[in-house]
This record gives sequence, C-alpha cells and structure tokens, in this order.
Amino acid sequence: MQSSSELFPVALISAELRGDLTEDVYRLKPNNSPDQSVELALTRLGLLRAGTTRGLPVILLHGSFSNRRFWFSPKGIGLGAYLARAGFDVWIAEMRGHGLSPRNLTYARNRVADYARYDLPAIADFVIEQTGRVPHWLGHSLGGISLAAAVGGGYLDDGRAATLALFGSQVSQSHWALKIPPVEWVARSLLKHFGGVSGTRSMRGPEDEPAGLLIESLRWHGLFGRFGEKGRDWLAGLAEAHMPTLMVTAEGDRQDPPSACQALLERFGSENRVYLCLGPQSGFSTAFGHVQMLVSKAAQEEVYPLVSHWLQHQALPARQPSTVDTPLSQRSVSSS
Repeated sequence: MQSSSELFPVALISAELRGDLTEDVYRLKPNNSPDQSVELALTRLGLLRAGTTRGLPVILLHGSFSNRRFWFSPKGIGLGAYLARAGFDVWIAEMRGHGLSPRNLTYARNRVADYARYDLPAIADFVIEQTGRVPHWLGHSLGGISLAAAVGGGYLDDGRAATLALFGSQVSQSHWALKIPPVEWVARSLLKHFGGVSGTRSMRGPEDEPAGLLIESLRWHGLFGRFGEKGRDWLAGLAEAHMPTLMVTAEGDRQDPPSACQALLERFGSENRVYLCLGPQSGFSTAFGHVQMLVSKAAQEEVYPLVSHWLQHQALPARQPSTVDTPLSQRSVSSS
C-alpha cells in the first residue's frame, strides 16, 4: 500500500468532517514486533477553520475495555475534541484489537509489555515525523499504566515524550487473594481457556481484553510479582524519567484509589511531579469516579481546562488547591 510515512507502512483509511472538527484515521503497520500482523489505528483531530495552524501534539491512550470514543464521541464531545478546539494537535491511539485496530494473529497473548516495547514507540515516532515536535502523552487507567511501563522500560524517553499526564493509574493496589498461588493459578487457567474477558458481557466497556494482558496483571500482583518483565524492573526504571509528570486521581475512584496512584507518581524521577485529587476536599463540585474524572459534564467544566493549562505550562493554575500548602493527598508532590 502507498504509505503516509517514511518509517513504515501507514495508510490513511478515513478522512471525515465531524462538525467543526476534522477526523483523519491512519493505520500503522510498524513491523517491529515478533507478530508481524500488528496494525494500529491512530486518529488525528483538527479544527476546521481557515488559517488554523496545529499546536502542540498530544497523544491520548484509552484504558482497558475501551477505544478512541472514550476521548471523542461521534457528536464531538470529550477531552480529545476539547483539546482540538483549544488548538492542540490531537492524536488518539487504539491498542491492538481495540476500536479500528484489527486483532493481530497472537491477540490472545497481547500484553502491556508489547504496548510498551513496540507500539507506543512506533506511535511516537510517527507523530514526531508528521509534526516535527515531541508529543505530550495522556493516559487513562491502563493507558497510563502502559505509559509508565514504556517510560520505566526505557522505550519512551524525553525524545519521544515531552510530558506525561496519568489519570487513575496505579500498579500497587491488588486483592489479597491474588497473593495465594493456587488462586492465581486457577485464574490464569480460566483466562487461558476463555482467551480473555468480554467487555460487554462483564459490563466493563465496549471492548474485550486478551488473556495475555490479564495474566500479566496477575503476575504483577502475585506473591513475588513486580511491575516489569523478565530482566527489566519498570518501577525501578521510572527513577530515570525526567519529563514533567501529572497524576490526576479522584476521591470517588474505588478501582484505582488516590493513595495507590500517588505511590506510582512518587517513583518518577522528574523534579516536576504534580499530583491532583479531584473531589470536594480539593474544591471540586463532586467526588469524581474512575471514568467520571474524564467523561462527565462536571469534567468538561472543571477538569478539561486544567489539562489544557498543564499541557501549555507544565503546571496547574495557581488558584487550584493542589498548588498551595494543603495535605499531601491534595497537593503537588513537587511544584514546577
């Protein structure tokens, strides 16, 4: 196929107008992993206005059981649409087998390690090629964990990531039962048998998740588990990360509680690490939940402007409670 890149085969598979926005969908075939069938969909949003120049490139990563629609609905609502209208050059990635990214041959064995080692670097290189600028990255839940893995593994450095913003992402909170080897073995066997978990049947979201990814998570949280892969400790590697990093949590998030998210942020070596917990204790209108922190009317009004400010200044507005002398659970780990 005719490629839109000098790096590897890339096809523009869709070019649409969505109200005041343009939506171009690329399909990347990096050919950089053992499974040569991997193809990744990458959506670029822009503002349909004469004379408009694209601003800072921002790459958005969805969480588990999700796809690009988490960031940008067909009606043009979501953080992706907001940032595009604010002048940012928005790129929305979909992981293997999610959304417009087809299932690869070894889909059932896909892992975060594959996202970190192969997929995210390829996405970064393509965006840099197209824009001439180092992109900023935003990840929700598993998207943020994948970013942490890529940075901790040394696959995304400051030449591929200008800043990081993680939303509801952690790797330390787990169920005590997973520390019991027989329980982990049974769970692993069931996942291998079924090949994964259906998002619709489990009411977790519109997409499925492969067994490999879930088994990998079991290993992280097992009795002697750690966040990493053979021969590489991702948590330890985060100490070498120096790009500005924002961690956003929510008081009402029971899946990924604020304390666990804060613990992940503290592993980053950057001098500019900012922590924000969304909830009434920090002056917000509601105790946001895991999804509501980014997908809700309140998020549109209270959270989106903060994200835009962070991307432009690598800091939160001075008027925000997180930037004054409040308890650690509500303030910056380190002010910029």
